[in-house]
Amino acid sequence: MSNLSIKPLADRVLVKPAPAEEKTASGLFIPDTAKEKPQRGEVVAVGAGKKDEPLTVKVGDTVLYGKYAGTEISVEGGEYLIMRESDIFAIL
Repeated sequence: MSNLSIKPLADRVLVKPAPAEEKTASGLFIPDTAKEKPQRGEVVAVGAGKKDEPLTVKVGDTVLYGKYAGTEISVEGGEYLIMRESDIFAIL
């Protein structure tokens, strides 16, 4: 994990999405047109939280989030999602 020059504000979290599945459990390869958007990723940066509401997630956590959660951004050549902590469903 590298040090990014971006720091989320308030209750926002920067997540690096996990790569899309390449093949099924039975060993069949999934074509690019049929791959689903991943719904899990690794937290790479967190904001300071809101007043009286500290953040639950921390850098390095693997999280599950909603299918349409967050905004896709490109930072230092990498693809990331920035979202509110409330868009995260669970920590794995």
